[in-house]
Amino acid sequence: MALCIFAGMKFDLLKKDDTTKARAGTIETAHGKIETPIFMPVGTVGTVKGVHQYELKEQVNPDIILGNTYHLYLRPGTSILEQAGGLHQFMNWDRAILTDSGGYQVYSLAERRKITEEGVKFQSHIDGSYHHFTPESVMDIQRQIGADIIMAFDECPPYPSTYEYAKKSMHMTHRWLDRAIKHLTVNPPLYGYEQTLFPIVQGSTYQDLRQESAKYIADADADGNAIGGLSVGEPADKMYEMTDLVCDILPEDKPRYLMGVGTPINILENIALGVDMFDCVMPTRNGRNGMLFTAHGTINIKNKKWENDFSSIDEMGITLVDTMYSKAYLRHLFAANELLGKQIASIHNLGFYLWLVREARKHIIEGDFSSWKKMMVAQMDKRL
Repeated sequence: MALCIFAGMKFDLLKKDDTTKARAGTIETAHGKIETPIFMPVGTVGTVKGVHQYELKEQVNPDIILGNTYHLYLRPGTSILEQAGGLHQFMNWDRAILTDSGGYQVYSLAERRKITEEGVKFQSHIDGSYHHFTPESVMDIQRQIGADIIMAFDECPPYPSTYEYAKKSMHMTHRWLDRAIKHLTVNPPLYGYEQTLFPIVQGSTYQDLRQESAKYIADADADGNAIGGLSVGEPADKMYEMTDLVCDILPEDKPRYLMGVGTPINILENIALGVDMFDCVMPTRNGRNGMLFTAHGTINIKNKKWENDFSSIDEMGITLVDTMYSKAYLRHLFAANELLGKQIASIHNLGFYLWLVREARKHIIEGDFSSWKKMMVAQMDKRL
């Protein structure tokens, strides 16, 4: 089923790397321009955890953030969001937002859900109440949230999955996509701007299934496409193999979004394979636990070795917090269990991820991405 009604997004491919599949482009949305490759901070419930919107804008400065359909549906609920005028208004965010479909969260509720052709019945992780997601209802929820980019409802198979399960799941995801498209055509957006649907490629780690799914998703002719079901426990080389296969099939003139990935090294390797968009909770989750990502390797700021190191958190000064505070001070905050420590580490990590994809973009445009990536992967693959 071809998708030809959603004109809320425009993608321009500006430059391709000569020796890899890396690309630099721009995406135009109703809430501003996104320069790709891009990393999207995860704002699961209408907040990037532990970071004020002001700091997010002024220090991290992302073009787009991600919200989660499952969590926003449960809290605060779509009625509240619609009364507020959508998530942008509710959280005071005037840049682009992408919402995932809730498929991954349903996948993670293995003991609390039942999947059928109609959709998924599940119990809330909050209060145990019962709910039902269908391809149509998930589109309605994302209409009420009002994100610029919305995701088709999919089933994310676990790793490992049998071939038979992965194939059955993939075909159901394709049927759900057709239903979602049909539903959107007769249910317009609510807030005066278009929303862009991204279908999701599935197929676990089976080459033929990934190829079949990528072709089906490409034929839907959406304005952008996503690759799901990776970063769920499979080896990194399998992730790269599947991404490489899929990017060879998905249209070159549409942005490609690899969902839930990943480490800084994962991101650079997948940029080299042709991916444009990424999201992951790792920078904030690891930051709250004292792990800092830098261009020269990872730092466990809780280690005693930083106790009297009064140098800047990161001499590169990627964000304001990097030069405002010392490693010794940040270690002290973690030792004292002060919330400010988690906040500073989260801002640093998010800033580093955005710096990394923007540097990748710069080197793609300048023509030396491959050599720069090789150097960066070697440097980042260290513990300091």
